[in-house]
Amino acid sequence: MGDVHTAERLDDDMTIPRPRDIVILGSTGSIGTQAVDIVTRNPGRFRVVGLAAGGGRPDLLAQQAAALGVEAVAVADPRAVGAVARALADHGSGAKVLAGPEGVAELAAWECDVVLNGITGALGLESTLAALRAGRRLALANKESLIIGGPLVRAAARPGQIVPVDSEHYALAQCFPRVPDAELTSLAQGRVEADLGDVRRLVITASGGPFRGRSRAELASVTPADALNHPTWSMGPVITVNSATLVNKGLEVIEAHLLFDVPFERIEVVVHPQSMIHSMVEYSDGSTLAQAGPPDMRIPIAHGLDDGRRVPGAGPAIDWTTAQTWTFEPLDGTAFPAVELACQVGAVGGTAPAVYNAANEEAVAAFLGGRLAFPSIVDTVARVVSEHREAGATPVPTLEDVYAADEWARVRARELIAQSA
Repeated sequence: MGDVHTAERLDDDMTIPRPRDIVILGSTGSIGTQAVDIVTRNPGRFRVVGLAAGGGRPDLLAQQAAALGVEAVAVADPRAVGAVARALADHGSGAKVLAGPEGVAELAAWECDVVLNGITGALGLESTLAALRAGRRLALANKESLIIGGPLVRAAARPGQIVPVDSEHYALAQCFPRVPDAELTSLAQGRVEADLGDVRRLVITASGGPFRGRSRAELASVTPADALNHPTWSMGPVITVNSATLVNKGLEVIEAHLLFDVPFERIEVVVHPQSMIHSMVEYSDGSTLAQAGPPDMRIPIAHGLDDGRRVPGAGPAIDWTTAQTWTFEPLDGTAFPAVELACQVGAVGGTAPAVYNAANEEAVAAFLGGRLAFPSIVDTVARVVSEHREAGATPVPTLEDVYAADEWARVRARELIAQSA
């Protein structure tokens, strides 16, 4: 891919940067709609050439396509193609329609500057691989694709090709030295191998979710409505429940390990209820660099869309003139064992992270459907992970191995959930 912001000549004295061409995967979800907001507020900076979504909100997808004038729309669910096509016609969009998961993967490789992968869950893996193999810069909000496909993604990505969009990993990247792409050795922008010796540890902050301070016994009676009432972040239902169980934080620890090549024993989670500091890098001389900002995902999303550059007005700033208190406390691993379990899974590697993620997605669906108690979400994941470990994780998996492990974990999780009913 050529240099970003390629200039077009106007005359001998003036040049203007062309807008960056963007593909947004998961455009009707939380990340996608916020990305669209950023684009529409910066029309000279970005141009969306493609949108992908599941198809469950055809009218919204068509509205986005018409307003942005995109070239193509991909619909993951083939059954929704007809409804999307009709909605596109109603809104006057002539966008080409691509169908099924293969259509989403085709769009991920579309000619563009940046692909934002905001798809939820394991479904984002093929799109992540397609974007990387096509040489696109990848703004990664779909952490699951990196986690379950770790060896595959690492093999496909060139150094610095991934710009992390998760607020925590965006924050970590800000706290590492910024270096030219030619000097990068990690998957994500923001760190070179030579700097790792100066890093004592990465500190990933967690809000603690809506149940911070509760004991395991007290968690037995919480409801889906309770879990979806996050105190600081507005997110989709799955990631909100994952935040409540801290499974999401466990996934983020694995993601940090894969992105920045930092060993698990040098990654720590600390609870920070205000969600103003998003993560920190502690150095060997005792100094710590922290990235702070309001809990607003538009800031890291904008950073990813513009390839690690800052977009003025992407989100609100902290009001430093207002009195406020920020607190930090240790994670209660007894009530919330998901992080320690994720570290064990990440250390095993291979297909184990795919099993962790798939079992959790099934358990969360059962909890939201009223078929599983809240503490049993992580209990179910731990049981499935243990059985997989005993059977032996595939250390260097193919894509087929990852999908087979994912499917086995889902089936086994559903069996355990049915037994507990």
